[in-house]
Amino acid sequence: MKDLIPIPIKLAIVVLGSTALYTYIGQLVPQKTVMPLQAVEIDSDATTEDLVQLGSEIFAGRGTCTLCHTTGKGDTPGLRYPDMDGIATRAATRVEGMGNLQYMARSIYFPDEYIVEGFNPGMPVINKPPIGLTDDEIVAVLAYLQSLGGTPDLTLEVTAEELGIE
Repeated sequence: MKDLIPIPIKLAIVVLGSTALYTYIGQLVPQKTVMPLQAVEIDSDATTEDLVQLGSEIFAGRGTCTLCHTTGKGDTPGLRYPDMDGIATRAATRVEGMGNLQYMARSIYFPDEYIVEGFNPGMPVINKPPIGLTDDEIVAVLAYLQSLGGTPDLTLEVTAEELGIE
């Protein structure tokens, strides 16, 4: 006896049935809600050493910097973005007449302003959502970056003009 249902219709039924089954199973899996990390509270009397420590934690955590930047991998081929080891030394030589602090601050606040040769633009502005670091948190990260190849000297009393972002 001849088959009553043509093969294309059988195939469509299998595809739609499989899609419906996997959609249903997917909806049974609990969905994860990711909330932004809470801002780090920084005491107004934090020392430079405190800022370096907090900056290291923010760099690796809330700032999400380690998703793209490495520290200590040097000129390893295939790095997505520049390695931060020795950044304070290199930053001081990037733009004539600009110190390492101003270069690093401008690179954070205006990430597309200076693109290191061999790397593509793409760093997010970290003081805006979704990362949304506060100015104090950025100062802590800058103190940490200063410690990578230099001597940190930042305090929370640094001004936007001193950072070169005004």
